[in-house]
Amino acid sequence: MDAGLETMTTSPTPAAAAEPAPGPPPPSEAPGARRYDRSLVEGPLRSAVWKLAWPAMLTNIFGGLQGIIDHILVGNLVGFTGNAAIGVSNQIWLVVIVFMMSLFTGMSVLVARFAGANDPETVDRTVYQAFITAAGLAVLVMAPLGYVLAPHLLDLVHADAVVRGEALPYLRIMMLFSVGMLVFFMLTGALRSAGDARTPMVLGIALTVLNIAFNVVLIRGLGPIPAFGTAGAAMGTVIASGLVSGYGLYRLWHGGWVVSFPRGLGYAPDWAIIRSLFRFGLPTGFQGIAMNVGGVLLLSFIGSLAQSAAAQAAFAVSYGQLFSLITWTASGLMGAAAAVAGQTLGARRPDRTVAAVHIAARIGLLGAAVLGAAFLLIPHALLAIFGMRDPAVADVGAELLRVLSVSGLFVTVALTYTGGLQGTGDTRGPLFISIISQVIVPLGICFVIQQAGALHAIDIWLAILVGHVTRCALSVVRFRQGHWRSIVVNISG
Repeated sequence: MDAGLETMTTSPTPAAAAEPAPGPPPPSEAPGARRYDRSLVEGPLRSAVWKLAWPAMLTNIFGGLQGIIDHILVGNLVGFTGNAAIGVSNQIWLVVIVFMMSLFTGMSVLVARFAGANDPETVDRTVYQAFITAAGLAVLVMAPLGYVLAPHLLDLVHADAVVRGEALPYLRIMMLFSVGMLVFFMLTGALRSAGDARTPMVLGIALTVLNIAFNVVLIRGLGPIPAFGTAGAAMGTVIASGLVSGYGLYRLWHGGWVVSFPRGLGYAPDWAIIRSLFRFGLPTGFQGIAMNVGGVLLLSFIGSLAQSAAAQAAFAVSYGQLFSLITWTASGLMGAAAAVAGQTLGARRPDRTVAAVHIAARIGLLGAAVLGAAFLLIPHALLAIFGMRDPAVADVGAELLRVLSVSGLFVTVALTYTGGLQGTGDTRGPLFISIISQVIVPLGICFVIQQAGALHAIDIWLAILVGHVTRCALSVVRFRQGHWRSIVVNISG
């Protein structure tokens, strides 16, 4: 399956000259060498990958804990309908936010490549243009359209009346005030791609701590502050992300980080860079839409089951929260693989790129195996933490966790190889892989079984597993084809 190559061939300028032919790496004395961590392209590779991976993994685990605490509070105070409401809302939210975040994939490709080539001016210009583009889309497009379309989006997942009543205010709050979360993702993506994974870790932990503090108060109430229930979870998220993002913008303006806003180069939109962001990022956006539309349609199959509310609640907790401990860890490795791959390719060391992705995959497999063992051995105990003690809900959730204990191994490898592809600029390959593995395969299995007879929850869970196996196999094959070696990244100013 040849998804094609994503190349940029606009006329170069001195700040963004065309990549030279492969040769020896640039000297460490080049401009910007002291600004960027050259150990990513010159030092021991295993430590270079781990240097980026462990802060990202820790950040994502803390972020996953925030979602878990939301579900624990809502499940115990509102009931499993609240869990279902957050689950279906987040599935819809992800469809939108992942497309918006595709800009940051394009940004990360450019930042990593130009950081590897020691070009700090172009790195800073790219970061600023990504910021103004994302902020404009969030405020002018996402907020108004999200508020109006939220009820219609909930209709797509067949949420029953009780779940819908809890989900609508949650989804509208997340849509209206998305700008803080988008800026946070922009900040962390830019820093990590430039080689600084510790600052995103600090920002991510701060966001999680603030989020938990606000949610404990807003979900259950405290003193004169009323209990907002499910809506309080959304309120805590947008307030916390707004505060952290505001601090990040202050630091970008005043400098001191590995990336910053450019000074003296003008602050108007640079359409050449913005086109570059979309050109590399849009395939990832469509990939995210395909995957999450697939998730929404999967929820519609879950909604057609005899005990749909129980199954949706089990899916929201088992897949959306507990499984996120695997996927968020793997996503941290994916980000590390992408950053090292982009920088090593920018430094003209493609063989080092290959080795970095292999190392990230091995680390991910170890973590997925440990977490998968817990899913397999103590599923009911894990679900009870979320207040899911109803036998109907707990049994379905435990069944899903046992399937996910195997599925996590495959999705971890798939994500690390996806990071390698995206970091080098091959963002179209993962798009086609995701359409096949996350949409056509699992939904096709569910549709065929539903048409042939009665669809059961276990059929849907096994369809998810088959999709993850397919994604893993296709991602490894695509990376080993090596088309990413010839991708050229240029921008014109």
